[in-house]
Amino acid sequence: MHKQQIDYKVLSAHLITIVIWASAFPGIRAGLEHYTPGHLSLFRLLIGSVLLLLFALVTRMKLPDLRDVPVILLLGFLGFTVYHVGLNMGEKTVAAGPASLIVSMTPVFSILLAAAFMKERLRLIAWVGTLISFFGVSLISFEKGGVLSFNMGVLFILIASLAESIYFVFQNRYLEKYGFLSFTTYTILAGTIPMLFFLPGLYEAVITSTTEATLSVIYLGIFPTVIPYFTLAYVVSKVGSSEATSALFLTPVLSFIIAWIWLGEVPTLLSLIGGAISLIGVILVNVKFAKEKEDIPVEQIRQSRSMD
Repeated sequence: MHKQQIDYKVLSAHLITIVIWASAFPGIRAGLEHYTPGHLSLFRLLIGSVLLLLFALVTRMKLPDLRDVPVILLLGFLGFTVYHVGLNMGEKTVAAGPASLIVSMTPVFSILLAAAFMKERLRLIAWVGTLISFFGVSLISFEKGGVLSFNMGVLFILIASLAESIYFVFQNRYLEKYGFLSFTTYTILAGTIPMLFFLPGLYEAVITSTTEATLSVIYLGIFPTVIPYFTLAYVVSKVGSSEATSALFLTPVLSFIIAWIWLGEVPTLLSLIGGAISLIGVILVNVKFAKEKEDIPVEQIRQSRSMD
């Protein structure tokens, strides 16, 4: 029997993608210690945009067609402006691990949007998985200590996840036209422009912030915002999108571990139970849906990190 050899380059790229995206959630929490959600979002995306502009110049990336610019601006606003600001606002009160689990609802939202707008047919198991996921998130939404008080931060993260879902569902035709790296560069730059609203006070925030918080934001701008897109694109080119993205469900697990080591955040029992239930629902929806339809836009949504 032929023994399949392990491609260590692909494996390394896969590990880099998962670990870096998982670290984004604790990184946000660290940055929020001294930055507002708006300043953190802008600072991070400015760093990522500069790096991507350099990449575009070096690779002589072509400009998008003028007729596509309005859509790119809209998708960039939803996928990056709304997503990052919403996530950062949510993580003011939601720990890194639970936040990563709530963001994992993005595939569920994307599948529901695909069913509504792309006329994709959902079977009963997909609806069951969706309900399970929302039930898990509802458990995360309540504070520890048995006090049933809704955490508004969860709502902000759900809004961020929904905005990101819209971005992924409606990007498919543009991915085919421009390619993943070019289109992601366009939309990150487009999403950075509205964030300039938060520019007043950013310089003062950088000056008065601690070194640790500033380094956390710089890390977010260089690593989770840029590098995983390149490593995941490499993996997709080698093994295909379905196999390449299947292990990204490990991201929330690593987020819990990294947040524990980095920030000392010990997850509550309710968060662990709710997270496990939510993740089961998400996996149930995606595995079943992927078997029925491999070429739908939802395949690309697993490439996010989180875009975290």
